[in-house]
Amino acid sequence: MMAAMTTPTTVPNPAGQYRFLPGIEPFSAGAVAMAGHEVVHVTLQAVKPWRDGFALIDAQLREASRPRAALCAIELRSPRPFSFGGFDEFNGAYRKLLESWGLLVEGVNPIARTNVAPVVAPPPEPSLFGFSYTVPSQNPGPPTFVVAGSGDLRGRTAADIVRRGDTSPEAMAEKAAYVMATQAERLAGLGSTWAEVTAVDIYTPHPIRGFLERELLAVMGPAAIHGVHWYLSRPPIEGLEYEMDMRGVRREVRLGR
Repeated sequence: MMAAMTTPTTVPNPAGQYRFLPGIEPFSAGAVAMAGHEVVHVTLQAVKPWRDGFALIDAQLREASRPRAALCAIELRSPRPFSFGGFDEFNGAYRKLLESWGLLVEGVNPIARTNVAPVVAPPPEPSLFGFSYTVPSQNPGPPTFVVAGSGDLRGRTAADIVRRGDTSPEAMAEKAAYVMATQAERLAGLGSTWAEVTAVDIYTPHPIRGFLERELLAVMGPAAIHGVHWYLSRPPIEGLEYEMDMRGVRREVRLGR
């Protein structure tokens, strides 16, 4: 008999006024604002090298009178997919920066992340594309959140890639279904529902029309009215073909500086 799937549970980050779903060393699986706060999502008009991007984040948080701990999600763009070893190497440097900011919660990384490689006009080095942070809010609406990017990878090695090496329409539909199930599980873990999702982002260099209706929109329910945002991008590791993230926020900010 197959064991029943358990819904993941969140961990509080009182300094940042949000709760998070523990993930792996480089990132958490998602973050949701605590009562009295909400998540603000920021997109950069032009990407910045990731270390410079953290300086921009620092400035934005100071301007908003928020502590560094309020940072709850990061979006990166890379020149090309990493090898598994190269991804681990980058993640080591990234985690050290988070540690230097004092952002870990009892040694656990609370910050959600998406990292993908654009097919057209990629940046010359890993760069910041966007980020999210919490602010005080009196809005009585549902909690706001970010769900981290997840790809067609069941484990931590190349052998764990869903339908590895196969990009047929049937394989892509299976990959999309697997990723959607992961995202739905994380959404439930954050205590949120599809009715509260405001943006769904898809990252793949392959056509999505063949599985868009059945594997995505039909599962999204009330969120389907917002459609999806398709980025012609590759997931961050060689061999992966499909990634997805999503969020439910009330405030979207674009930084043009």
